[in-house]
Amino acid sequence: MPLQTQTSNEFYLNIQKLVKDTNLSYMDAVLHYCDQNGMEPETAAGLVNTKLKAQIREEAEELNFFPKTAKLPL
Repeated sequence: MPLQTQTSNEFYLNIQKLVKDTNLSYMDAVLHYCDQNGMEPETAAGLVNTKLKAQIREEAEELNFFPKTAKLPL
């Protein structure tokens, strides 16, 4: 699929598949996807939806890049 017509949901699904297939982190998967498809990371930033943003943030919190946010117990 041409990158110009890719929606944020299609981008999210591509990143999900890449994470599942390669065991990369979400951030690494986004950068790998950009590299493999000749896409600038700034372009990919416009395709990041709220689900992907939440998953990247969760990983960043686990790595102590961001302060942990309060979560309700499940």
